[in-house]
Amino acid sequence: MKFMGIRKERRKFPSLQMNESLNALPEIPLDPELNKNIDLLKSAYKDCSDVVFREFSIGGSVDAILLYIDGLSNTEEIDQQVLRPLLQMKSDAGGAIVEHTKKEIAVSDLKEIYYIVDVFQQISMGNPIILIEKQTKGISIGLPKWEKRSIMEPDAESVIRGPREGFIETVRVNTSLLRRKIRHPLLKMKPMTIGRYTETQIIISYIEGIADITLVDEVTSRIERIKMDGILESGYIEEMIVDYPYSPFAQVLTTERPDVAAACLLEGRVVILVDGTPISLIAPCTFATLLQAPEDYYNPFYISTFIRWLRYLFFFIALLAPSAYVAILTYHQEMLPTSLLLTIAESREQIPFPALIEAFIMEITFEALREAGVRLPKQVGSAVSIVGALVIGQAATAAGLVSSPMVMVVAITGVASFLMPRYATGISVRILRFPIMILAGMLGLLGVMLGITAIVAHLCTLKSFGVPYFNSAAPLKAHNLKDVLIRAPWWAMDTRPDFFSQDTSDLRRESSNQKPDPSKGGDGS
Repeated sequence: MKFMGIRKERRKFPSLQMNESLNALPEIPLDPELNKNIDLLKSAYKDCSDVVFREFSIGGSVDAILLYIDGLSNTEEIDQQVLRPLLQMKSDAGGAIVEHTKKEIAVSDLKEIYYIVDVFQQISMGNPIILIEKQTKGISIGLPKWEKRSIMEPDAESVIRGPREGFIETVRVNTSLLRRKIRHPLLKMKPMTIGRYTETQIIISYIEGIADITLVDEVTSRIERIKMDGILESGYIEEMIVDYPYSPFAQVLTTERPDVAAACLLEGRVVILVDGTPISLIAPCTFATLLQAPEDYYNPFYISTFIRWLRYLFFFIALLAPSAYVAILTYHQEMLPTSLLLTIAESREQIPFPALIEAFIMEITFEALREAGVRLPKQVGSAVSIVGALVIGQAATAAGLVSSPMVMVVAITGVASFLMPRYATGISVRILRFPIMILAGMLGLLGVMLGITAIVAHLCTLKSFGVPYFNSAAPLKAHNLKDVLIRAPWWAMDTRPDFFSQDTSDLRRESSNQKPDPSKGGDGS
């Protein structure tokens, strides 16, 4: 019965219906009687100790109230730039009191508001509100201030050569980091707000004239369809906007680096910034993008190409090495040299499990150690994962539970998975490794080939916002392959990929004849 009473009390105010976002509330205008506005706002913010109602008189004669949330607004600036001049203001403005009040406030960002819902929205963003007696409009003052993390290098995307700054949890800081990279006015920042209770601010960023307008509209449409109580991280949005939610492969690129986001914008992609998280979303995404690292574009092209080949090689090792070992050891022993086969047979003489069970034991143990290292404090996490792997591997071998070759195969597989530049790529490989191992234990190398065929067929059917996952390779176009298996020199990558935009009129990103001429340098001429 007590809960029913609370529910009835809330429903006295039609502007405070439960299960509605602020954007869906009816537009109840501000009342000319200041006391009615104060009563409504105090009822709405009942039991909210952080909401401050500061009643005062403008010039000592006109009643007004200042409303803000302690911790979200700059209280020092409120005292110096708002309250002090208004208390000393002469109140002979007559009906133009709002305009004269705005002139007295030494703050650049001032907005007029007309509805109760605007009050809720503005103070939740850290902007204090002034309501004045006999006025049907209030003043929103742009004085937000809250604690935020300093800009530092992302731990998950560290580089040896490249910028050392990363996104933080404040969306306006993140937009400024992008503006520092791309200073052209065609860089657009389209704001949105989603989340019934969180009212999370979303920024859809793109470069007008480069990004396909249909892609921008599709991204906007998918985000607008999200109807949830709250958005606390960009992962909420990613799961709601992808084309194939059951696929283990990432269909939206994630990054904490402003330079990566800026590079994707220059290719015609769309960047989604979410307030409250440093992880931004980039759409569309292709398979080749998941195996590209930021450092590929800062080192000389031949070094980046070699490292990229190494990355592709170890991608297949991380996916197939345990399965190939199980298949060959179970069904295809004739493929091994005799000396190696005798060595493996000797090491497995006391092992009570078949190769498949042995591989599962080691892989699951390794994954558990890896997750333990991530969840533990940083000071001890890496030590526990490394020492734990060594101790458990040695103990398991000494106890006769696993063989030495299996420990080596699992170790190589683990190292190979660490070469993946994107966490989403690594976790996809780790998930798919187990079903391929089962197929290898049941059918040998035929099962491995069936698993590879199923994965490739699945990848060929995937699309990210209408862009096929393998679009960089099919249909085959030479200028789209300059940044896939190789990283061509910058003077050769004179056009941006055309599969992110249907408008091919602005594909050139540098002037022609940029290739260095050795004959014009080195001799002082």
